[in-house]
Amino acid sequence: MINSFDPLIQLIAPVFPLFLLWSIFWKGLALWHSGRRGQEWWFAILLVVNTIGILEIIYLFSIIKLKPAELFSKKM
Repeated sequence: MINSFDPLIQLIAPVFPLFLLWSIFWKGLALWHSGRRGQEWWFAILLVVNTIGILEIIYLFSIIKLKPAELFSKKM
């Protein structure tokens, strides 16, 4: 029996670990910042909703308006 998804799996499989690392990186940063700021609702939303980093990036740069240099800063 021939599986019709084989070519798709072969195409996606090599980049899946990159998507996973990308998502974990942005989710970790967003959760860290929301937790330090005491924003429980944002923390819960970011923890539950998986958007491959899109919601996390929007939160960091549009909602709390961080600059790239401030991403790893311990200041609030």
